[in-house]
Amino acid sequence: MPDFIRLHAQDHVAIATAPLAAGAVLEIDGRPIEVAGPIPSGHKVAIREIPAGSPVMKYGQPIGIATQPIAVGCHAHTHNLRDQHSVAETITSTNPPADPPPLRRSFLGYHRPDGRIGTRNYVAVLSTVNCSATVCHKIVARFDAERLRRWPNVDGVFAASHGGGCALQYDGRKHQMLARTMAGYANHPNVGGRLMIGLGCEQNTPAYLGQQHGIVPLYAADGERLTRDDAIPTLTMQSEGGSQATIARGERMLEQVLDVANQATRRTADASALCLAVECGGSDGYSGITANPAIGVVSDRIVACGGTSIISETTELYGAEHLLCDRSRSPEVAQKLIDLLHWWQQYVAYYGGELDNNPSVGNKAGGLSTITEKSLGAVSKSGSTALEAVYDYAQRVTAKGLVVMDTPGFDPASVTGKVAGGANLVMFSTGRGSCFGCKPSPVIKVASNSDLFQRMRDDMDLNAGQAIDGKAIQQLGDEFFEFALGVASGEKTASERNGFGDHEFVPWTVGPTL
Repeated sequence: MPDFIRLHAQDHVAIATAPLAAGAVLEIDGRPIEVAGPIPSGHKVAIREIPAGSPVMKYGQPIGIATQPIAVGCHAHTHNLRDQHSVAETITSTNPPADPPPLRRSFLGYHRPDGRIGTRNYVAVLSTVNCSATVCHKIVARFDAERLRRWPNVDGVFAASHGGGCALQYDGRKHQMLARTMAGYANHPNVGGRLMIGLGCEQNTPAYLGQQHGIVPLYAADGERLTRDDAIPTLTMQSEGGSQATIARGERMLEQVLDVANQATRRTADASALCLAVECGGSDGYSGITANPAIGVVSDRIVACGGTSIISETTELYGAEHLLCDRSRSPEVAQKLIDLLHWWQQYVAYYGGELDNNPSVGNKAGGLSTITEKSLGAVSKSGSTALEAVYDYAQRVTAKGLVVMDTPGFDPASVTGKVAGGANLVMFSTGRGSCFGCKPSPVIKVASNSDLFQRMRDDMDLNAGQAIDGKAIQQLGDEFFEFALGVASGEKTASERNGFGDHEFVPWTVGPTL
């Protein structure tokens, strides 16, 4: 394995693939380069003189400007490099790539009445308001693994609880975002049954969810048994006589919901039914070189099958948005992305921040210096196909092909939005390590380097670090695609084996708490 990687002939930096000691000599284009000081693995070493104020190139793109002269062999990082990026105002033309050759593949999934197909069969207990969250979790706790043996076709029961639902403008933006997210989970193809629990005086009422967002809360005719598969039983704690009465009745009703959900079985489905959410969290200097490009290959394969791939984390597209704009199906699609980025700049600035605050302490320790550098690596998860549409947070995704969803960069909130939009499969790259899971959609975690893969083996599914050892990204991506088809057909991911995903329902909402 080489001690460094240079990604593009125009780059001013190379990436250390192992810790480099002061005095180490790198051979680049026949030139010996002596390392001036310690360079951690995944970090950047200057391979050209970089004057102060000039762009620093990586990926063949500027990732920022030098704040002081950077000599050959020196560490290029936050101490001598800062972000400098501006977003275009108007997009007038785009250059979408040709569609990929069609690919026919299949998996075993759950066919739902609305035509969508699930990769899992969960039952959800949804709280309309935070005041009913504990009751939801106490009902779910009564259905442990031993009890769930009675319903062998159900993958599990989970609570979708949150911190909102009241103290907000009725039907305002904050309310709509929360309701849209809840509706997306209640009607998700991976959810075969639902139970809704409210307090009774909240703004986010069951009636509002039904009228405005398509969740129809119906009691069965006899008050206990469901009369239709799509009925959503609803309980309110104030009407039931308090928490304990609600828990007792909720337990009885959930048994009936499980009886209905257990009727579903896996059948062959075309891979065009797959809706993939691509995510990166705990990124490092390898993420944009190994794991994210390999996930991009999976994205391309699913699009070739006629499916959908959703990239999000709008704050982590800043600095690389021009690449997606150029690939957009139309200038209108590209302009919507640009408009979102301008909104984010204003939104963050209102609270005294800037988008370059996004790289975390862990990101920087892993070798990432600016948001532009992070974004250029993150956008490779999108693969190479045309960008077909841009969606609001938690909006139901109906387009086929690659799409963007507007979300924050915070992983739980970002994935929650994409799952609410219909993602029935998640691929999540990490360079520092993540234990993320997200019921009801399985999460495939991809380690960006072999050290992480071995160190957190119980939490990792795939090792993209093989790319550092010489395996081609295309080959890795094809292997990861086959793995994804297996997961879609029921093979358990690491987070599922560990039982994670019960507390990662984190809706993002914009607006005041009143």
